[in-house]
Amino acid sequence: MTKASVAKKLKQYEVRGFRFANAGDPDNYDRHLVFDHAVSPENASQRERFEAVSSTLRDLLTQRWLLTRETHDRENPKRVYYLSLEFLIGRTLVNNIINLGVEEFVRSDLQSDPRQDWKEVLESEPDAGLGNGGLGRLAACFIDSLATLQIPAMGYGLRYEYGIFRQTIENGWQVEHPDPWLSRPDPWEVVRPAEAVRVPIACSFRLENGVLRAVPGRASHLLGVPYDRPVVGFGGQTINTLRLWGAASPDVFSFGEFSSGDFVGAIADRVIAETVTRVLYPSDSTIAGQTLRFVQEYFLVCCSLADIVARFRRANNDWRLLPDKAAIQLNDTHPAIAVPELMRILLDEAHLGWDDAWDLTVQTLAYTNHTLLPEALEKWSLRVFEQICPRLLEIIYEINRRFLDGVRRRGGDTERVRCMSLIEEEPKRQVRMAHLAIVGSHSTNGVARIHSDLVRTSLVADFAEMFPERFNNKTNGVTPRRWLLIANPDLARLITEVIGDAWVTDLGQLRRLQPLADDGGFRQRFLQALLAAKERFAAWLKATTGQIVEPTSIFDCQIKRIHEYKRQLLNALHIVVLYNRLRANPGLSLPPRTFFFAGKAAPAYRLAKLIIKFINNVAAVIDADPVVRGRIKVLFLPNYNVSLAERLIPASDVSEQISTAGFEASGTGNMKFMMNGALTVGTRDGATIEMAEEAGEENFFLFGLTAEQVAGSRGWYNPWWHYENEPETRQALDLIFGDHFSRAEPGIFTPLREMLLEHGDYYMHLADLTSYAQAQQRVSDLFGNPDAWARKAILNVAASGKFSSDRTIAEYATQIWNAEPCPIP
Repeated sequence: MTKASVAKKLKQYEVRGFRFANAGDPDNYDRHLVFDHAVSPENASQRERFEAVSSTLRDLLTQRWLLTRETHDRENPKRVYYLSLEFLIGRTLVNNIINLGVEEFVRSDLQSDPRQDWKEVLESEPDAGLGNGGLGRLAACFIDSLATLQIPAMGYGLRYEYGIFRQTIENGWQVEHPDPWLSRPDPWEVVRPAEAVRVPIACSFRLENGVLRAVPGRASHLLGVPYDRPVVGFGGQTINTLRLWGAASPDVFSFGEFSSGDFVGAIADRVIAETVTRVLYPSDSTIAGQTLRFVQEYFLVCCSLADIVARFRRANNDWRLLPDKAAIQLNDTHPAIAVPELMRILLDEAHLGWDDAWDLTVQTLAYTNHTLLPEALEKWSLRVFEQICPRLLEIIYEINRRFLDGVRRRGGDTERVRCMSLIEEEPKRQVRMAHLAIVGSHSTNGVARIHSDLVRTSLVADFAEMFPERFNNKTNGVTPRRWLLIANPDLARLITEVIGDAWVTDLGQLRRLQPLADDGGFRQRFLQALLAAKERFAAWLKATTGQIVEPTSIFDCQIKRIHEYKRQLLNALHIVVLYNRLRANPGLSLPPRTFFFAGKAAPAYRLAKLIIKFINNVAAVIDADPVVRGRIKVLFLPNYNVSLAERLIPASDVSEQISTAGFEASGTGNMKFMMNGALTVGTRDGATIEMAEEAGEENFFLFGLTAEQVAGSRGWYNPWWHYENEPETRQALDLIFGDHFSRAEPGIFTPLREMLLEHGDYYMHLADLTSYAQAQQRVSDLFGNPDAWARKAILNVAASGKFSSDRTIAEYATQIWNAEPCPIP
């Protein structure tokens, strides 16, 4: 980048001819380093350098951030509000540098100082502990695309002090630790205490023997303090806001209690309040944990709707214009309490009649369903509603009464009324939050075509019959800026060299790579780019963990939340099959393969944690066996997060998308792997079906039962048949349950045996194992022909354009939100 182009780039961030703090001046970095930290440059740590770089970048983008907000306030466009309990945004510095287009300027300035290590500066930023899995990562991609498409939008979430947890592996087991990602100041956030929101609670809480107890009949309230983070669209034209709410107490200190000697009681209210945003997804295995999760969801919704309504009213909008000025998207059922809360605002504060309030609520809200698992469709007891927000329960009762009257008028019998009611009566009285979200919104969308079809025909078929116009599909997507341009620089450069850089904001341009799959020279350059990513990952892994992997082996990756339906256990069973084959025939022709696993199990999910233990035990036994050492290697990479994914996905040859068909809503990791040239071994589930359609099934390794076959076999499926009739299945299970992988811990994997054989193998591991092994054999055969492998990989990249979050957001904007871009001058 020339000095003239740098000057031009910096010029666009000026506002009304005034440059705040001369943000583009390299001296500004030195000022932040010295004066923010009171440290001389030669003694500054890399973390202090990271904060100085980030603060300098924030100075630069703040001008555009302010102008974005001023423009939206002046133009009063329809705004999109995205409510999500998770935003898995990862690291922010590099993303903002790339989206602002100042990478060369920043890198050259930092690298000109020999005291600075550019890579160490970047590594000093922790991943933001604001999410866990695909739900949160999707939300992060969506707010990136909203800003890139210049759609006026805000994301709303919670500012978790300790994230979900930091995972370590000890003796093969997952161990959870706090994730103190906010232990140092976060240079990207701006706290706005003047815009704090009061959240009423119908009870109060007290600490009793270290346990949080509700005290009924004594109303209290929390304060929601907003922390704003800039969301920079690619090109830096629009900078939207992610507003995260931190919980606080209005009475941070009781001087009277302190003076009387109750030093803990003096700050008890503060401790209790801050508990609300301490951790993402507190364990719901106890009543206290369940109550805390409910309060988190209620807190998010109350704060966010109060903020939305205040902004709407500041523009002097009439209440009747609410659906024309605000589109509120509920990301899963966590924010579904927005239905009664918006009704409460319209009834109690705007003093509208019920019918008008209901019409405005339905037209303003939209709901995205993310799961087909019945246990993941939230239900909250009436007791917790009565304790925390009884007024909202009154409104839910009235919504339900009117809704069920409509069901009866349409000829609904007693059974249909029972099934569709917002209130579940047995085994205990609960509010069905998914039903509430569907009834109280004008749109319910799934996130892949098969998922949306199953939502309509199976999960909530009665609702789809009653409101057919409300149900639609929006297949997920991921941002190509983070997941290709930033994560895979070698491949991104190669693509730009041959087709230009328009693909960064128009991923459909990748189709132009399709003819190059038959170009031998391009295939070689493509393989070189993939090998560079593998070597880069191997070097990082060795430097950070001491683990050594061979970059020329097949990098086979399954990285996602640990759950039975995602079937990490199926992958591990196949590894045992390979292990048995090599032990029986050491001369077997098999390309070396490195299996990578990563992902967290919910702390209370014992079987998922046992699967992690099993994978690690298998890895240890294989490493210690000279017969197979160097032929297959298994690694479980702890503490999976966005930064790890950004390193591993570009280095992957094989993407494992092997969920039981009919259980995965969509997946987004599958899209990231495809975009980076990995070949998919997968079931016909989630978005993998559409990916295979785009690239051609001949360029995928599909296997296993379909969703229809899974559902149709429930009455007669017997896993023992596979044990008795498939020799490799029996040999693998006998080895496992004969304690070959647990000699020092005999019987430890008995629950896996019970799940697979005695309890019916609900997720069909054994039903699909032979088909899976056959697909993996095709992978091994193809890898022996690098030219043919490269051709399929290139065709996958070329076909990945549909799976950009820009496309997904454009569909939401036109088909659900009716929102348009608002360019910033």
